[in-house]
Amino acid sequence: MGYFYLSIAILAEVIATSALNASQGFTRLWPSVITAVGYLIAFYALALTLRTIPMGIAYAVWAGTGIVLIALAGMVVFDQKPDLPAVLGMGLIVIGVVLVTLVSKTSAH
Repeated sequence: MGYFYLSIAILAEVIATSALNASQGFTRLWPSVITAVGYLIAFYALALTLRTIPMGIAYAVWAGTGIVLIALAGMVVFDQKPDLPAVLGMGLIVIGVVLVTLVSKTSAH
């Protein structure tokens, strides 16, 4: 269940951050509401994740995956184009997330 909750946390955080961009500094009501609700869901799901996945692993996967998905959302929704160093950096993040989730033997206890 840990990775299920972590997936929810990541998805909610990506939605919330995308809505934050659309809220234009909390001046637009519905994107602002989506931001607040999305972050509440993200942190609640992350808290549930920490019951079974070590904090360092959960946070690394949450943050790393979120960074890459937010960049993709920025490209698709907001027409933001990352340059080559940004793309390379995100590639390294993906490699790091894969290593943490598939190779690391870190345990919760």
